[in-house]
Amino acid sequence: MATRPVTGPPRRGSLSGLRAKSTPAHDRERLTTHSRAVHAAVGPIQDRVGNAGILADAPAFWSRVRRAALLHDAGKVAEGFQRQVDIGGVPWGERHEVLSLAYVDLLAEAAGWTGEDRLMVATLVATHHRALLSGDGGGHGSKPALSRQYNKETDWNDAFGTSSDVRTGETVPQVPRFLHREWLAWLCGYLAADPPTTSPGDPPLAHRARDMLEELLNVWRQPVKPHQGLLAVLAQGALTLADRSGSAHVPLQTHMPLASDYLARLPYEPHAHQRRAAESSGHLVLVAPTGSGKTEAGLAWAAGQMARMPGLPRVVWTLPYRASLNAIRRRFAESLIPAPGERSADIGLLHGTVAQTLLAEALEDDCAAGDPHSEPTADQARKARAQASAMRLFTHRLRVATPHQLLSGAVAGPTYSSVLLEQANALFVLDELHAYEPDTFGRLCAAMRLWERLGSRFAVLSATLAHPMVEIIEESVEQPVTVHRAPAGTSPVRHRLVLDQRPLDAPESIEALRGQLREGRSVLVVANTVARAQDLFEQLAEDAREASPGHSSPALLLHSRFKNGDRDAIEKALLRRHPERRKGDCARRGGLVVATQVVEVSLQLDLDRGAVECAPAEAVAQRAGRVNRRGLHPEGPVDFRVHPVGKPNPYPRGAMDASWEALRSLVADGATTLSEQDIDELLRRAYDTKWGQEWAQEARRQRDEFTASFLTFPDPFHDRSEFAHALTKAFDSVEVLHHEDKAAYQALTRGKSGDALLASRLLIPLRLGQLTAFACTYDPYLKVHISQGVYDNVLGLRPLASQETIL
Repeated sequence: MATRPVTGPPRRGSLSGLRAKSTPAHDRERLTTHSRAVHAAVGPIQDRVGNAGILADAPAFWSRVRRAALLHDAGKVAEGFQRQVDIGGVPWGERHEVLSLAYVDLLAEAAGWTGEDRLMVATLVATHHRALLSGDGGGHGSKPALSRQYNKETDWNDAFGTSSDVRTGETVPQVPRFLHREWLAWLCGYLAADPPTTSPGDPPLAHRARDMLEELLNVWRQPVKPHQGLLAVLAQGALTLADRSGSAHVPLQTHMPLASDYLARLPYEPHAHQRRAAESSGHLVLVAPTGSGKTEAGLAWAAGQMARMPGLPRVVWTLPYRASLNAIRRRFAESLIPAPGERSADIGLLHGTVAQTLLAEALEDDCAAGDPHSEPTADQARKARAQASAMRLFTHRLRVATPHQLLSGAVAGPTYSSVLLEQANALFVLDELHAYEPDTFGRLCAAMRLWERLGSRFAVLSATLAHPMVEIIEESVEQPVTVHRAPAGTSPVRHRLVLDQRPLDAPESIEALRGQLREGRSVLVVANTVARAQDLFEQLAEDAREASPGHSSPALLLHSRFKNGDRDAIEKALLRRHPERRKGDCARRGGLVVATQVVEVSLQLDLDRGAVECAPAEAVAQRAGRVNRRGLHPEGPVDFRVHPVGKPNPYPRGAMDASWEALRSLVADGATTLSEQDIDELLRRAYDTKWGQEWAQEARRQRDEFTASFLTFPDPFHDRSEFAHALTKAFDSVEVLHHEDKAAYQALTRGKSGDALLASRLLIPLRLGQLTAFACTYDPYLKVHISQGVYDNVLGLRPLASQETIL
């Protein structure tokens, strides 16, 4: 094979002329500076995670990560790479991390590393951008694995030995001898090792890289024990996180907004269940009524655990709906302790589509071939912003997230292994765990088992957690799980339960709702599908406006198919218009709220009356929790009406039948209040059915299958992009962009002064199966689906054709 021609400026005269990245011209970081920065970034990561869980039995873990951090970009010494990152440079086409393996081999000799140290450092260096081996499925849009790019056909001298300068015809060594010696001396000095002695018979760098890569391929081609695979993935996560941190110059936060004496800071005498949560050690399940301070109990539990854990634990609060994430994040920012000099607590938020794009783009490097005629500064700036934005996903010590973001760490590989590492030595609060289908519930139970191995702890909070769920949680982990249930009478009687045999959208039902609005009452209406919620809102909104003249936000609609930014504005309006009632508040507040199940969790709303469609038993109870929330209505218990539905969408028919029959039998036996005891009995009756038994079986099956498929890591360095695709399908969810926002999204994600995290405000959640109904096509440049549906900020997204969609 002919040598590759090289063009560009003259060769570098010294080590100080070597650059690490194609950063903008005014900030072209030296290779030595970047190597020091990434090496130094390992320290704060170790301070966070320490030797928690499985790492306690791996004493060499952090020393190997540090060595890999120093050497991960050693191959950027190559002239081909340096000429590429020059302003106006052309792509090199080779992988710098492969050439870095030659320096790992040399340093291992010089420093006297053990064979295992050498193997693991080389593995981490080789895999911090690309998979080592190809996966079975070929990957969905993944970059080629190293085993595909370098094989029996590779001319190693052409790749990493010499090239020809087309201007002069001169043979140009990729690494001039004098520069190699200077670089090797710098690396050895940093590791306090003498440079290795050289002789004329030593293999060239290209051959050392070849032999080291072949050794890695032979070792990792075969499956390994799960313990070994998990440690390897965690080490990869530590290196990639250090690389992101060092590249972005964004430090990890050490300030924890949650004070260790959180319970003592409450402005009221803590409830019994809050004290018991704070005193618990290890995993916790807490069942307490809506409005009884479950959130404060969860924070008190987390505050108590931190003092018993090593390092700097993170607190991760999960909720099922994006709407509830926004609400809880605002609540924490306002109520917890800001860092010195800040006005509010800095709470992290893991975004969906944008987070995945950022993590992938943060790992882009300057070895990839590109368009030599593109404007270099724009691409360089985009990469720098991607690095900084990606680090913002990791820097916080208190975060809110959806389970999908946490479970994405199971995909591992260079993109997601940092997500997995950040789940070590952490505290997970799983709020409203009842809201998930058995498949997601089972996967979360599998994650609980993994978190335990990583030295982490979890607390499950819910007002409506059925006994089978508690049993599955307890059997899924090795350590004991403390189960607390708030004592009877924690919450006052709040509702008069009425089963209405007419559908919610029947003319008689609509007229009854209009009558309540005309009386000046605030009314909550909850439908099971977005289409029905939109229809009900259009029928009732004008009545609400006429009944509340001069009031702000007299009629509000909330569901999942709003842009994230619009939904955030709706939530704020909801909380302003319908806050929790206080003693002495007037009996009639006025106003209409129409919603789907997204209203069920974390939104601290309080309305005068409620009318809802029948849903699974937990959902019915949660909807009731938004009506007379704290039992302070001057009229005492208020009407809460449940209506039957024809089609069960989006719920399984069995769940709906079990719930309606449990409600019907409860009323037949004299229940009229939907008290705490009534809710417990409602859940018992719903799950003591064939459907309930099948639910538990499915949850266990999903837990075990997810563990076997995703959480064993027998092939830690194979391409796992197929796993990412399978996980997305398992969650059946996606975020789309309305076609009118395409230019704005491009400016935020690709523009010179954009902010990729802000771009998430333009995205709209959908189920994968809804993409066709909303005329969605995938944009490979923006890496997002584009919808041609109809959108406005009052009703949200609607399909072009008239057909009902769910959620």
